[in-house]
Amino acid sequence: MLTATFARTTSYRYAGRVHSLQARRTSRSSRKFASAAIQSLTDGFLDLAIALPLPPGLPPYSTTIILVTAVSRLIFTVPFSIWAKNRQWRAENFVIPQLRQEMPQLYQRAIRDMKTNGFRGDEDAARAEVNKRTKPLAEVRKKELLALHRCSPLPSMLIPPLTQLPLFVGFSMVLNNASKSPTVFDTEQFATLTSLVHSDPTLTLPIVLGLVTLANVESARWFLDAATLERQKKTAKWVAARRAKGETVVEPHKVIQSSLRALSVARILIAAVVPGSIQIYWVASATFGLIQSWVLDWWDARRTRKYKQVLAVKSAPKR
Repeated sequence: MLTATFARTTSYRYAGRVHSLQARRTSRSSRKFASAAIQSLTDGFLDLAIALPLPPGLPPYSTTIILVTAVSRLIFTVPFSIWAKNRQWRAENFVIPQLRQEMPQLYQRAIRDMKTNGFRGDEDAARAEVNKRTKPLAEVRKKELLALHRCSPLPSMLIPPLTQLPLFVGFSMVLNNASKSPTVFDTEQFATLTSLVHSDPTLTLPIVLGLVTLANVESARWFLDAATLERQKKTAKWVAARRAKGETVVEPHKVIQSSLRALSVARILIAAVVPGSIQIYWVASATFGLIQSWVLDWWDARRTRKYKQVLAVKSAPKR
């Protein structure tokens, strides 16, 4: 009996050691594969920088970083941003107006439910109960309309940044690998950079990165139409009234904006310690994102204005 127990224990220990060794070998193989892939991409980037027919006055590696940034963003991220903008446009111009139009019916439905349930109370209590019962009805109807028009906000918010993340992290790793000595990056200067290997000693590029990121956050209001601004003012008054009564109101949009403002400062601190090649990439990527936001917001505002003009013509009384 003791011999059998000892044999089983030894067998379990041996199996555990074998499993641990296999896990370590798999981890090492994964690291080797990742390192080989990054090195291959690094070599390809350096070969591309030499092969491009750039004018003699342009620094080849810095210029290639900017060109690769623009082309990769155009191919891999812009289509998802347009997709998300279309979904957002449908939500603002189809779902919200339809829900606003149906709100009186939802109020009446809440009142009927109160009568059916035998509600008793004064006018203020009745009004509060109507609002309380209308809110979940409106939420349910809003989800139905979002599903009908295929414009649920969560995918629209998450998919564009998630598609940018692998590209952003991957190219940053490639440039970090290319900046390790000995490297040809050490012989090239760009703007305030004395070398693409070292960070900007003047902190100009990190500060520019933070300002561009902050401008991207704040410029979202530049292309809002009058109706949207008026709706935001009404929402702000409603929130202020609720908070005056001691209620807690969470505004996700403002939370996201505050987080992005904090990110703008954080990016300055992080960019200050990375190689100059990565600083160039981050500034170029942020600048591309800012221009992309301006173009898409302008297109969105122009499309909304034309759509409302068409609605006005259709709703105008015929003579």
